[in-house]
Amino acid sequence: MAPIALENEDHTRDAAFNKVLHGKSAEEKAGFRAMLKKDPAAQKAAIEEYFKHWDNKDAGVETAEVREARKTEYATLTRHYYNLATDLYEYGWCASFHFCRFAYGEGFHQAIARHEHYLAHMMGLRDGMKVLDVGCGVGGPAREIAKFSGANIVGLNNNDYQIERAERYAVKEHMASQLSFTKGDFMQMSFPPNVFDAVYAIEATVHAPSLEGVYSEIFRVLKPGGVFGVYEWLMTDKYDNGNPRHREIRLGIEQGDGISNMVKIDEALEAMKKAGFVLEHHEDLADREDARPWYYPLDGDLRMASSLGDVVTIARMTRLGRLAVHNFLGVLERTGLIPQGTRKTADSLGVAADSLTSLILPLRSIDMVGPRVLRPAARLLSSTPPTAAPRSSLACSRPAFTHRSLVPSISCRRGYATPTGVKEVAVRDALNEALAEELEANNKVFVLGEEVAQYNGAYVQI
Repeated sequence: MAPIALENEDHTRDAAFNKVLHGKSAEEKAGFRAMLKKDPAAQKAAIEEYFKHWDNKDAGVETAEVREARKTEYATLTRHYYNLATDLYEYGWCASFHFCRFAYGEGFHQAIARHEHYLAHMMGLRDGMKVLDVGCGVGGPAREIAKFSGANIVGLNNNDYQIERAERYAVKEHMASQLSFTKGDFMQMSFPPNVFDAVYAIEATVHAPSLEGVYSEIFRVLKPGGVFGVYEWLMTDKYDNGNPRHREIRLGIEQGDGISNMVKIDEALEAMKKAGFVLEHHEDLADREDARPWYYPLDGDLRMASSLGDVVTIARMTRLGRLAVHNFLGVLERTGLIPQGTRKTADSLGVAADSLTSLILPLRSIDMVGPRVLRPAARLLSSTPPTAAPRSSLACSRPAFTHRSLVPSISCRRGYATPTGVKEVAVRDALNEALAEELEANNKVFVLGEEVAQYNGAYVQI
């Protein structure tokens, strides 16, 4: 690996900037209320610092030097991206900043949780294990995985605001004794070697300037016999940097998602090996034949929503919904209620969403007819066995994981729609019916019911 120049860390500087920009907004509920508490001057500085890497540097004029500049300032770029985007993510998506697969009839939040449970299950996380979450965001996955597995999780993050929000949520959910969060750069972690039983990263290491660099750091902090699981954003070998449309889409994803250097699958696999891991399983989850595709929320297809709550979430992703948010943020900016640049950030997220769905829906671009070029849901799993060679050796092996579905497909589903209209049923009755069906089909079932209580005693499905 060619040496990667690491940014100098200055936690005092970052904390001071966080205090000025965000003030006490970390204590607010997610969404617009938190946006109202930002400092305009600090927001302007963050906007300038982040968008200097993208403004007037579109795919037609992008050079190797421009990409290298983003990699050189990877930590600052990522930190300011989340200074700007975190509240928008929590408002428009949820507290878990990642995609997921969708089963038939499965609600948005349930699918997000199942995606996290699946990774924990495949990694064998359990009570008492000390686990590192690399790039933990506001702690959504850490909280869910801690509840599911019983593991003690340390979240690593280079953004002070997200750490504050993660700590607030942990206290609110009475999980402060099971979760902790620490400031740091995943390219140069402050942890001693061989300290974690397991490490996971969920769509976070894509922010690294070098996958070999971040994977090597993860290898270093894992105990011999530890396991590393990751959901990674990667490009397939179909990507052609000489194709202007491919470059445009790749750059749109990078700009809208704070990514300095997205790479191909083969580079990630090679990075895993060079870091010292023996790869046991990798899979592109976008190839799974699910009832609904992973990208459907971004595409804003309301016909695929499973509940009234999902309709509200997905409506924000439609073109009409994004236009409404664009105009609303513009009004708030003009009246001084939120700082300038908030709408620009939201529009940038929209560019990323359009770029991602352009890969899936080729009719939107004649240049993209054919297979997907970029697949953000590629998944890697690696681990080292208890009998592994010393860390200085690259001969460590990993216990194999066989890939299987969590539950069999169920062909019989309850139907709440009637010939004359929509039937409303009590939440308790709907849950009891669902549980009875699942148990009949599979006696090894766990139930997710986190979001159902918000529907005011009635469940509606069309």
